[in-house]
Amino acid sequence: MKTWFKSGSPWVWMTAGTVSISLVAVLGLLLLIAWRGLIYFWPAAIYQFEVRDQLGNVTTVVGEIHDREQVTVLQLRESGREIDGAPTDLVTRYLVKTGNREFVDLDFRWILETDIISRSQPTNMARVERTKNGNFYGQIEAVLEQGKPVAGDVAEVLEQRIARVAELTDGMADIQHSDIGGINYKLEKIRLRERGDELRDRLTQDRIDDYNAQREALRTEYLGYEKELFALREETERDSVVIKDMRGESVSISMKYVLDVIYPNDMSVLAKAGHWFIEVGKFISSEPREANTEGGVFPAIFGTVFMVMLMAVVVTPFGVVAAIYLHEYAGKNALTKIIRTAVINLAGVPSIVYGVFGLGFFVYVMGGSIDQLFYPEALPSPTFGTPGMMWSALTLAILTLPVVIVSTEEGLSRIPSTVRQGSLALGATKAETLWRIILPMASPAIMTGLILAVARAAGEVAPLMLVGVVKMAPTLPVDGNFPFIHLDRKFMHLGFHIYDVGFQSPNVEAARPLVYATSFLLVTVIVGLNITAIGIRNHLREKYRSLEH
Repeated sequence: MKTWFKSGSPWVWMTAGTVSISLVAVLGLLLLIAWRGLIYFWPAAIYQFEVRDQLGNVTTVVGEIHDREQVTVLQLRESGREIDGAPTDLVTRYLVKTGNREFVDLDFRWILETDIISRSQPTNMARVERTKNGNFYGQIEAVLEQGKPVAGDVAEVLEQRIARVAELTDGMADIQHSDIGGINYKLEKIRLRERGDELRDRLTQDRIDDYNAQREALRTEYLGYEKELFALREETERDSVVIKDMRGESVSISMKYVLDVIYPNDMSVLAKAGHWFIEVGKFISSEPREANTEGGVFPAIFGTVFMVMLMAVVVTPFGVVAAIYLHEYAGKNALTKIIRTAVINLAGVPSIVYGVFGLGFFVYVMGGSIDQLFYPEALPSPTFGTPGMMWSALTLAILTLPVVIVSTEEGLSRIPSTVRQGSLALGATKAETLWRIILPMASPAIMTGLILAVARAAGEVAPLMLVGVVKMAPTLPVDGNFPFIHLDRKFMHLGFHIYDVGFQSPNVEAARPLVYATSFLLVTVIVGLNITAIGIRNHLREKYRSLEH
C-alpha cells in the first residue's frame, strides 16, 4: 500500500474521478435544463375533470396538467383542508393550466386526486393560442364571417382564416414599422434640423417654409398609410370563431387575436413531433408578448449576439495592443509590475462595479459630452447620454480586457526569441517582425483570449442592467433608417430575459418553463459563439504552424 501511494497512482485515479464527476454534473445540469425547457413545446393532452369542491358542488375543469406532486394529509389539514377517505398518508395533486383568463379567475389551479370524480381526454378539444389572455381551451363550434357561419369543414376553414389573418397582420406590421415608422423618423429628423438651425441662428423664413413643406408632404403620405392600416385592421376583425368552454357556454373570439389552433388529443406522436419543431421555431423567431410570459425571444437573441460581436470588435485590438506593449516594449521595472498586477486584479473585480463605472463614465460623462457637442438640438432628451448598446459593449469590453491581455501575453511569451532575432537579422524592422511574424504565430492565443471573453460577456447580466438592457425593446438596434445601425438604442438580452421571466413575471407558473427554455437557448448561443471562435483558432493554428519551425 505504501509503495502504491508513493507511485502516485492514487492521485491519478482521484484526479480522473474528480474530472469524471465534474463532467457528469455539467452534462446532467445541461440535460435537466434542456428537458425542462424543450418539453414545454410538446403538445400536452387536454383533460376534462369533473371535480367536487368542499361544499359538494361538482364543476368541470378543462386544461393541461402542468405539474404534479404529492403532499401529506397532515399538510392539507394544517392548511385548513379536510381530507376524508384518503387511502394513504400521501395525496397527489395536479397543477392544471386552465387558460381562459377572461372567464376564469385563475390561469392555474391545484386539483387534489381525492376531489376528482372523473377524468377524460375528449376528442375535438382545441387549444387556441392567442396574442393576449393566453390560451383558450374548448371545443370549436363554428367559424363566423361577419357574424354568419361559414360552411365547410370547421378545421379547414379555421386554418384558412388563421393564415389570412396572419398575412394581414404581417402587412399591418410592415406598414407600422417600415412605412409609418420611417415617416415618424423623418419627421423627427426635420424637427432636429430645425432646432439645430435655431440654436445656430440660421433659421430663416425660407428654411421654415421648406421644413413646413416637407412636413406637409410627409403628413399627406402618413394619412395614406394610416387609411391603408385601418382598412387592414377592419379586415382582421371580419372573422371570429365560436368555442364552447368548460362552463358549457359558447364564446366568440375575434380571429385577429388567434395565432394557432391545435387538437392535441387527436394528434399522433409524429404530428406532435412536427408541431414541436414548429413551436421551437416560433420561439426562436418571434417577439415576446404578455409581459414576456408568451411568445418568443428573437429580440433577446439578436441583442445578445450583436452586443457580444460589438464587444469583441472593441476588446480585441485594445487587448492585443496592451499585451504587445507589456511584453515587447515595456521595460522590466516597478511600473510594469504594477501594471501587470493591476491587470490581474481587474479580472477579479465584481461585474456590477463595471456596470456602475460604465453608467458613470461612459453614459453620463462621455455620452453627455457627445450630446453637448454633436446633438445639442435633441436636448434635454439624450441621444448618447442614456444607456444603450454602445455603452454596454464598451463596459463588457473593459470587463473582459484582462482576459485578452493575459492570454495574448502568454502566447507572445511562448514564441522563441530566436524567431525575433532571425527576423531582425534579415533586415526587418521590429514593427514588421511583430506584424508579419509574431502576431500570426500568437493569433491562436489571441483567439483563446477572445473565446474566454465571449463566454464571460455573453452570460453577464448585472452590469448590463445599468448600461443598456431593458425588459422590452420595441425596435431592434438595426433597421432600414440611416445610419442603419443605432448604437444608442436600448436592447434585450437573454440573461436579463431569464431574470425578468423568472423573478419579475406576474404569472410565475406560466413563466417557469420559459426560464428553462431561455436558459438552454443562452447556453446554446454561447456554445455556438465559442465553437465558431474555436474553429477560427484551429484554422489559424494550422495556417501558421510552419512558422513555429
